[in-house]
Amino acid sequence: MLRTARLTAHPTDRRRDIAVEVKIGVQHAPREIVIESGQTADEVRSAVEAALAKNGTLLCLEDEHGRKVLVPSDRVAYVEIGEQSGRKVGFGAI
Repeated sequence: MLRTARLTAHPTDRRRDIAVEVKIGVQHAPREIVIESGQTADEVRSAVEAALAKNGTLLCLEDEHGRKVLVPSDRVAYVEIGEQSGRKVGFGAI
């Protein structure tokens, strides 16, 4: 009898199939920072709130590839958090 191992996701694992688009406006910068984050919208919001509450700290967000984006909280002009969306599949728009 052959047994197969069944892998179950741990509840704290991030879902990589859902991404949240985050746009960060930085003072005195001509362009905004745009990342696709593997974090949930609530996690992003609480990270932004915590960084803005403590002036002089860094806003730290992680993109879907595990890279960290650090922005000084006193330079944040605005943060726009998009809705969670599934991964895009395909090569063109219909």
